[in-house]
Amino acid sequence: MDAKSKQEALTAYRTHDKDTGSPEVQVALLTGRIVELTEHLKTHKKDFASRRGLLKLVGRRTRLLRYLNHKDHSRYLNVIQRLGLRK
Repeated sequence: MDAKSKQEALTAYRTHDKDTGSPEVQVALLTGRIVELTEHLKTHKKDFASRRGLLKLVGRRTRLLRYLNHKDHSRYLNVIQRLGLRK
C-alpha cells in the first residue's frame, strides 16, 4: 500500500482528527493490504510465504471485526457496508 492510498484510508475511516488506531482505520488498512496481496497471488501462484502473510492479515482483520462487533454493533455494520465485506 503506498502512502497516498494509506492516507486516503486514514481520512475516510477515522473517527476524529488525530485518529490513526481505531478499529475502523485498522480494518480499512488491512483490507487494502489484503486486496494487494490477493492480486499478487493471482499471478504468483506458488508464493507460499506471501500466502501465509495473507492468511495472517485476514485473521487479524477478523479479530478486529469481532472486537468491533462486540463493542459497538452499529460501527461494525457501518465498516462492513463501507468496505464491501460480508456480502
